[in-house]
Amino acid sequence: MHLKAVAQTARNYVEDLFSEEGIINVGLEEIEFDEQRESWIVTVGFSRPWNQKNRLTAALELPERSYKVLHIADNDGRVLSLKDRLLSNRN
Repeated sequence: MHLKAVAQTARNYVEDLFSEEGIINVGLEEIEFDEQRESWIVTVGFSRPWNQKNRLTAALELPERSYKVLHIADNDGRVLSLKDRLLSNRN
């Protein structure tokens, strides 16, 4: 698979899977190829509506983001797994 196709597959998968939550600000964060597993490791970030601050502080602060790590098969583009990526510096 080409890099752009992998990125689009990951983004579409996350948007579809979490569509009922009304996620926003979906974006590609990281992507790399795992030669041993012949799969792509893709991190997609997004914000959830309930993590938004009130209107007054929203303009001054970035919304909280969730990060998901997907493994995508190189040969057919199947999503093999999805898990949380926890950041160690979160408050």
